[in-house]
This record gives sequence, structure tokens and C-alpha cells, in this order.
Amino acid sequence: MSEARGEGRDQSGNLSFVVGCVDEDHRGSEEGGRIKNEGEMGKGEEEDDDKDDDSPPERQIVVGICSMMKKSKSKPMTEIMERLCKFEYITVVIFPEEVILSQPVDKWPLCDCLVSFHSKGTNQRFPLDKAVEYAKLRNPLLINDLNMQYYIQDRREVYRILQEEGIDLPRYAVLTRDPDRPEVCNLVEGEDHVEVNGEVFPKPFVEKPVSAEDHNVYVYYPTSAGGGSQRLFRKIGSRSSVYSPESCVRKTGSYIYEEFMPTDGTDVKVYTVGPDYAHAEARKSPALDGKVERDSEGKEIRYPVMLSAMEKLVARKVCLAFKQTVCGFDLLRANGHSFVCDVNGFSFVKNSMKYYDDCAKVLGNMVMRELAPQFHIPWSIPLEAEDIPIVPTTSGTMMELRCVIAIIRHGDRTPKQKMKMEVRHPLFFALFEKYGGYKSGKLKLKKPKQLQEVLDIARLLLAELGQHTDCEIEEKKGKLEQLKTVLEMYGHFSGINRKVQLTYLPNGQPKASSEEEECPTEGPSLLLVLKWGGELTPAGRVQAEELGRAFRCMYPGGQGDYAGFPGCGLLRLHSTYRHDLKIYASDEGRVQMTAAAFAKGLLALEGELTPILVQMVKSANMNGMLDSDSESLTDCQQRVKVRLHEIMQKDQDFTEADYQKLAPTGSPSLVTSMKTIGNPVRTCDQVYALIQRLTSQIRRRLEDPKSADLQLYHSETLELMLQRWSKLERDFRNKSGRYDISKIPDIYDCVKYDTQHNATLDLEDTLELFRLSRALADIVIPQEYGINKAEKMDIAQAYCLPLMKKIQLDLQRTHEDEAVNKLHPLYSRGVMSPGRHVRTRLYFTSESHVHSLLSIFRYGGLLDEVKDQQWKQAMDYLSAVSELNYMTQIVIMLYEDNNKDPGSEERFHVELHFSPGVKGCEDEENVPLGFGFRPASAENQEKQTNQGSLEDLSQDETDRALSLSEPISIKRSPMIRNRKTGSMEALKAAPWCPLSTRWRHYTTRCPSSRWTSSSMPCVSIAAMPTPRP
Repeated sequence: MSEARGEGRDQSGNLSFVVGCVDEDHRGSEEGGRIKNEGEMGKGEEEDDDKDDDSPPERQIVVGICSMMKKSKSKPMTEIMERLCKFEYITVVIFPEEVILSQPVDKWPLCDCLVSFHSKGTNQRFPLDKAVEYAKLRNPLLINDLNMQYYIQDRREVYRILQEEGIDLPRYAVLTRDPDRPEVCNLVEGEDHVEVNGEVFPKPFVEKPVSAEDHNVYVYYPTSAGGGSQRLFRKIGSRSSVYSPESCVRKTGSYIYEEFMPTDGTDVKVYTVGPDYAHAEARKSPALDGKVERDSEGKEIRYPVMLSAMEKLVARKVCLAFKQTVCGFDLLRANGHSFVCDVNGFSFVKNSMKYYDDCAKVLGNMVMRELAPQFHIPWSIPLEAEDIPIVPTTSGTMMELRCVIAIIRHGDRTPKQKMKMEVRHPLFFALFEKYGGYKSGKLKLKKPKQLQEVLDIARLLLAELGQHTDCEIEEKKGKLEQLKTVLEMYGHFSGINRKVQLTYLPNGQPKASSEEEECPTEGPSLLLVLKWGGELTPAGRVQAEELGRAFRCMYPGGQGDYAGFPGCGLLRLHSTYRHDLKIYASDEGRVQMTAAAFAKGLLALEGELTPILVQMVKSANMNGMLDSDSESLTDCQQRVKVRLHEIMQKDQDFTEADYQKLAPTGSPSLVTSMKTIGNPVRTCDQVYALIQRLTSQIRRRLEDPKSADLQLYHSETLELMLQRWSKLERDFRNKSGRYDISKIPDIYDCVKYDTQHNATLDLEDTLELFRLSRALADIVIPQEYGINKAEKMDIAQAYCLPLMKKIQLDLQRTHEDEAVNKLHPLYSRGVMSPGRHVRTRLYFTSESHVHSLLSIFRYGGLLDEVKDQQWKQAMDYLSAVSELNYMTQIVIMLYEDNNKDPGSEERFHVELHFSPGVKGCEDEENVPLGFGFRPASAENQEKQTNQGSLEDLSQDETDRALSLSEPISIKRSPMIRNRKTGSMEALKAAPWCPLSTRWRHYTTRCPSSRWTSSSMPCVSIAAMPTPRP
């Protein structure tokens, strides 16, 4: 036999393993690759001491490593083999790559145990056929079965085996194409779905090549989320995927199509060493933003996580089913279940010393028990911790952050617009029937195909009207033209930015209005409501992303310039899988995109929002938790609106009785607005006149040739702007001269938008229109959610009851063992507090839910303002806030002191933070200030000048918890502005927390920023620094 060509040594200089072949004398006599001479194997170490240290001991069990040299010489293989050689009777021999590729198998080195696996070399593939031939010739103990490795190379076979073993995997279908006739296949592609062999897969879905060696996996997104696809590939540098606008599936090749699993942006890799040992690591999903996070050594950053008992059973099944002792597979945790989506075969953990120790121990025991049973080697499997230990607090006043819950309004949007028309044409009734409108009498059309059908009908009817003016088409031409114009905007239907609602009217429109016909026709009709606008603007995306970055400061170690310190605060917590994050959003496009942009800033992600939206944001099956149907008001809301309209229609100055009727709660912001208005009808007259002047100015601009190609903000044109204002002009005052108060929010919405974004037009009187319409809106908008306390609570419960129940569960489940990614404490390195685990729940919604939630906090009887001065100050601040603007936030933070008795009311601490969102240039002089109050302390008055803050952890270790002993000012940076907004904090546990008894509260002041028409909008949040634009 040939001599050993090289050797590995451990730190003591002892022989570890050799490269090449060893003499048969060193193997001992063998039969079928097994050790035969038991007497020689039993000799002690005394005889070995006389031997040359440079030669392997005799009668060794030879473990052969037969793979491509890149794998054989890899760091994990080297680490494990060196540890394996510490077994007294084991020697490791690495088969040279040139021998594997060029020599016949009878010339390969001899071994008793074979570790062999298929892989790609630099230029050549591993010859699996030769390895199978060698195994038949020498009959060694196989660590990984070789014949099963053929199946692992075909994803179809992998999925078949998984199914046969009863292992959960995503719903899938196989599309097999003939390479010579690729067009002949059972594939039907729609705009937002594919049908494969009769199985329908709505987007998002995954398209995988059937060959496991092909890593070009595509994820296709629905048009409602922006469309396009994420294209995954084998890692190149710091990229593992790229976003593509292409939405059509591939037309050549065979693929597996499978249901997309929402994993919150995390993949889990599981590594088995035999059926009884499994190690798991989590990493950022390559489909999220395509950026590979690497450490200082260039390795992809992964963190060990805990496996549940069920997942350990899955690992055992995978190991046995594929007959691969050392085996890696991918696990997707979604919707409370775990699914296997890929089996990789022979795989090692890349960088874990404890895993190397465990792996060598398991393999060594396995080899010795199989090949040297006479030694009666005890079967010892390294055990994993079953639960994360609670980390003790560093001092009596240090507490563990357990849960963060935030309710956030969406970012800046375009003005919402709506047009109603009664339709009777048979084509509309046919469309209504086609999509099941008769089942409930209502129908929502949002999908591109559906909107295209409505547009086609509008075009057809307008064409008929153009050709035959006397044709029997009852729909108004002007309305049809507006319907056509809006649906043709942008040139495509992408994202949720337009929708059509149809409502069946058995007897036609019951009552004429300024918009409808004066003499309605008898018989059934459909009320068509077209809604458009309300899209998240580029400024809104910036606001959400900036707030996401700022939100990191709410977590321990997050102080500073947006937690910009590498490796600390929230990013550290999240990247090490000690952060259970879930993001929820309503079904409105602007809300979903706000949530995605926020997540991008919060987690420092890159690239497009579509992949982040699909993977991180949950919006389906919310059961109305974050959505509200504005078309179906409660009885209480209807009554409130009628009373509100009656009060606002009086052509006289507000009397003392009016103040009692309209502002029974005595809200300072409400009283101030009523004083500004004086006579509501006269103010509406002024607003109407200002709108008329505004539309006249826009018309003159349109007649000016210089304005022909003028582009306004967010690609709006002067024509669209004129349509927007002309419609408000028509709708605000009806023919009798009475004002429609419900249009006031729309007027304020439009003038605020144009003041902020279209100030370059320099239109006259816009600031005066802004001032007056805002004063009216500051009355109408909050009072639509109830005028007195009882009404506010009644309406709030109608909107927020499901959300309040969910928040209650979020706080109660902090200690429950859920299917979340948890850092494994035994395998973690460089993490000072591996047991810390924080739950974060973010809820993105619209203004209605934020108003309603604040009503519950204010009027739900949590505390008595008369008896509790702190609570009164907090409520006074809320009363001084006139508008809940874009990105308004309510944040609940739950802390726990593990040193306190579980039954003690001091065990938990709850903080409630609030910010009214972005602020306009007109707000700078009127921003209400917080009070900076600490509860139950004689030092309060002395510390008034220090207006409340979070503890400065910049000098502390990374994973310190938040101190509650005394306020310490945040170190101010050049980015922080001087203006302040308020914050509200509640001490002790919330009423719905199981260990609670009462709340205590205080308010703090925090930095704010301005938002002007000439600068990029920024936002402020309680108790954290805010950047300059």
C-alpha cells in the first residue's frame, strides 16, 4: 500500500489523521472491512509508548473520508476529524481527490468505516457511482448511505420520501416538461396564480427546479403587494437573491411549485448526527432582501436555536428515512407549524465548537459500538437544554424587558377620493353575478383582472354614447368618463390603490342627492362606489422607515443616534433570535406598505418593500382586528353624526350651550377650535369661497401653455388636481345652500397635502384655507368617534374590541412556550444574555383604530383623574393634542423583575408611550409639552428639569436591561432638535396582565422634529432622539 501523504496533528502534537493510505498491518486482519483480531485490539497503551510517534498505532479502526478535497479539507471536517482521532482505536484517512477521480476503486485506500458524500468540486462532480462500487467491494460501515444520495439530488424524490414518512411539507405540485416539447405541459398561468396539474397556487408561491443542484429558486409575489419575483441563487459574495419585476413563471424546464410559507423572514437549518441528535441554526431568509450577513471571518451569520419536541421527532424521521447519519435539512416555521422544504444530505455546522465536540463524540461512539462491540462502549448522546434559563437581573432595580406592543397609524398618503354612481346596465349586473355579489348584496373588486373588466364596460358604454346619443344607456356620461379616467391612471393595476364596490339596490337609489339624478328610475340598480387615492407617498415611506430605525431606541442598549452602534440594542437582540417579532397590518395598501417600510428600518433591511411585505407583514385572516368598514356605521355613530351635523349647521356663534353639547369632555383642543371657528356656517362660507378661488387659479394655470407639462408631487397632473378640488367644490355645498359636514375631513386632507407637497405652485390663500379647514376638522374628526364619554366608549368598542383582546393575549403569553425561534444557550457564542427573549407585536392600522384605542385608555375607567394627579397630567396632555397625524404611535412596554415574588405587584412594570405622529410647519408654536413626572417620589419636584428619558446604556454591556430607579438624560447628539412632544408612561402592570392590581402613570417629554413642505418629513416618538431631515 502507498504511504500516508500528509497528517493532521492536534495541539499536543499527537497524530490526528493521515491523507492517503495506510498499510494493511495498521488495519489488522479484516473480513469484509471489520476488525477481527480482538486480542490485538485489547492491548494497553504501555506497548504503544515504545512505538514511533509518527506512525499510527496498530490494529486501528480506519475511518475513510471519501469526498472532494474542498469538503474533506474544510474547517468543520478538520475540527471533527481531529476530535474523532482522540478515540484510542480510531485513525482517519482522507482519500486524495486525484485517486477518487482517476484511480479504479480497487486502488482506493482501505477502510473499516466510510464517510462519503456527493458534492461538486471546483471543476468536476464527485463520482458517486464509483463510491457505490467501492462500498460493494469493501463493505465498510457506511455513515451515510450512498444509494439514497441519488434521491437527494432530485427534489421530486425528496418530497415523495417526506410524504411517505408523514413529514409535514408545503403543499406542492410537480410540473415535468419534455425538453423537446416544453410548451406541452399541464400549466395554466393567471395574473395572480398558476394551476399545475389541476392544483391552484395563488401568489405568493415558490418555483423550484427539480434538480437539487440547481439553486435558482424563484418566489413570485401578488400584484396587490407590488408583483414581481425574488430570484434566489447560490451565494455570490454578500448576495443570495435579487428582486426582479418579472412576474411570469419560467417556460422551460421542470419545476416544483409550492405554497409560500410566511416565516417572518427566518429560515431554520437542522443538522442531525444520527437519529437522536439534532442541532438547529436560524438565519435571515435569503428571499427577504438578498443580503447575506457575514461575520469578521466571512462566514454567514447564523445563531443556534431551540428545537421543539415535535421538531426533534421530524429530525429523527428525516435522518432514518434518507439513511443519512450526518444530514442537513431546511425547516420552515409558519402558522404555528414546522415544514420541511429541502433535504441537503451530508452537512456540518460551520462554526460551533460545541457542535464539533458533540458530533465527534456521537460518531466515535457509533463507530466503536458497530466495529468493536467487545469494548461495550456506553451509548452517550449529548443532551440539549429543554428550556432557556431566566437571566437574573443585575441589581434590585434592573428589570427584564419582556414585551413591546405598538399600535401605529400609516404614513403620509395621497388624498382619499370617492365617486358614487347608480348603474343599471346589464353588463354591470352580469359582473355583479359573476363574482358572487348576490350572496351578500355587496361586492368588492380590487384585483387587476376585476378592475380591467369594469374599465372595459366603461369604455364600451362611452363608445356607444359617442356613436348613438339616443341609445338607452342610463349611466351619466360624466360619471362614466371619471370612472374611465381613474381606472386608466398609472397605465397599470399594481398594488392596492383603487377599488370598486357594488351594492345591490332592489328598488333603485332611495333618495336623490347632489350627486345622483333628481328623478330616479324604478326597478333594481347597483350603487357603484369608486375609491382611489390614499396611497402611501414616497414621503410616507421615508417616515415609516425612519420611525422603524428610531424605534430600535425603545429597546435596552438602543440609545444613541438611532441605535447606530454595531452589535447592540434591538438589532443584536433580533439577529441572535432572542426577539419574537410579529407585524400585523390591515388590508389597505397604504397600511401594508407602511408596515413593510417600518420593518425595513427596524431590522436594517435592504432592497424593495415587496419581499419584506410578503414575508414579514401579516394581513390575511385578521377577522376585522385592524380593518373597519366605513360604509357600515354603528347605530351610535349614525346618531352622533346627525347631532354633529345639526350643531355645525347653526348660522350663529357657538353659545355656551353649544360648548356643552359639542365638547362635554372639556377637551382644550376642541374648545380652542370652536373659538377659532366662532360661527360654523360663516366659516364654511369662507372655506367654500376659498375653494372656488383655488379651482379658478388651477383653471388659469391649465390655460397657460407654460403649465402644459407641469408634474406635481407623486406624478399627479394639474387636470387631476382640478378634478380633486372641483369635486369637493360640488359636494361641499348642495343646491339648497346647506353644507355637507362629512366633506370637511376631505377638504382638510387635500389642502394639507397640497400645502406640504405642492407648495411650489404658490397658489394664493392656501394657508388660510388650511387654517380654517383644520379648525373645522379638529372638531368633526375626533367627535365622529363619539361626543360624550359613553358614546366614545360605545364606538371604540365596536372598532377595537378584537384588537384589545389580542393585546391582552400578547401580554399574557409572554411566558408561554410558543413556536418561535429561540436562541440555544448551550451553543451560543458572544451573547452575554442568551436567555433573554423579548416579544414584539406591531399593529399598523388607520386613524379610526387609533382614536378608538385612545378613547378606551382615556374613558375606560383605568384610574380616577380626581384621585391620581399623574393620570390627570397624562390625560391633560392627550386632551391638548388636536390631531392624530400620520405615524401616530401608542406603545406598551412590559418589564419583569425576576427577583420579586411572582405574586407581588412589583414583579411587573408597564409603560405606556404615546406620540401624535408627524408635525407640520404650522404646529411648531403649538406643540403640547409633556410633564416629566416620576411617580410616588419626593424627588419629583427636584427632577422636573430633567424631562424624563430612558436609561443611558451606552456605557454598559450590550445586553443590560432597562433601569427603572431614576431618570438619566439621553446623551444628546447633533441630530436631536430642541422641540419636545409628550409621552405617557404607566407604572405597574396593566389590568389585563394576570399578576396586576393597578396602574401608576407619569408623562415625559421627548424630542420632536418639524415637517415642512421644503424638507423631508421626520417623526418623533416618546423618549427617544429624533433626527434632522
